[in-house]
Amino acid sequence: MMFGGVRILGSQTSQQQIRGMATLKHISMRLKSVKNIQKITQSMKMVSAAKYTRAERDLKQARPYGEGAKLFYEKAEVAEVNEKPKKLIVAITSDRGLCGAVHSSVARIIRNELAEKADDVMIFCVGDKSRAILQRLYAKNIMGVANEIGRKPPTFLDASKVARWILESGYEFTSGKIVYNRFKSVVSYVNTDLPLFSLAAVSAAPKLNVYDSLDDEVLQSYIEYSMASLLFYTMKEGACSEQSSRMTAMDNASKNAGEMIDKLTLTFNRTRQAVITRELIEIISGAAALE
Repeated sequence: MMFGGVRILGSQTSQQQIRGMATLKHISMRLKSVKNIQKITQSMKMVSAAKYTRAERDLKQARPYGEGAKLFYEKAEVAEVNEKPKKLIVAITSDRGLCGAVHSSVARIIRNELAEKADDVMIFCVGDKSRAILQRLYAKNIMGVANEIGRKPPTFLDASKVARWILESGYEFTSGKIVYNRFKSVVSYVNTDLPLFSLAAVSAAPKLNVYDSLDDEVLQSYIEYSMASLLFYTMKEGACSEQSSRMTAMDNASKNAGEMIDKLTLTFNRTRQAVITRELIEIISGAAALE
């Protein structure tokens, strides 16, 4: 019976060793995975920091484009015309994620507005992220999408192509706006919008006569240029907000990964110590049983 008892003890010992080794292996694999993720997030943070520095520098140069266009509309007192309302909304996002709520906040504003009234409202999505969110409920309201946004810094040529596509799409809007993220600091941005006006609205402005020699052809050319300028400015604001938000998000992810590594290391050491202690107890118990 004593011999049989020892055999049974050996079988239990084997099972517990296998269970302990499996747990240690699982923790070790998870620890290695989290360490690799931390390396990726730290690398992305460094890349975003370099891109953010350039984006902030480019934004300072692009702000006069947007300020000049806004100032013209304010000085001329341009307002919406009393026609059948046909609205245009331009969503400024990009194709890339992992940057917090930068893109979803823009889409949320547009989605809330469409929930109140979706008739005679068309959306142009700059960036694939806004399209992915809005097309679930309002696919019929999306008139176009500009892809490949966010891989490289936006240029005035990109904004000009978007403005030209909107003006040549055949959709004659009476009013519109650009919804974008306005950069404030490294850790903050604010969702805001800029107005867009049609040729009829600009022509009917009460103080347009302040500017000399503005015929319809000149006004049409200026509307095209001002739309491109506003798009360029908002794309620069959005790019700077995106890079700063991604930098912050990757920094937080790296810190969270560090905390998880500490907890997993502690768990791994405790589990290994428990396995060693259990094996010693089993060896001593087996030796005592043989005596």
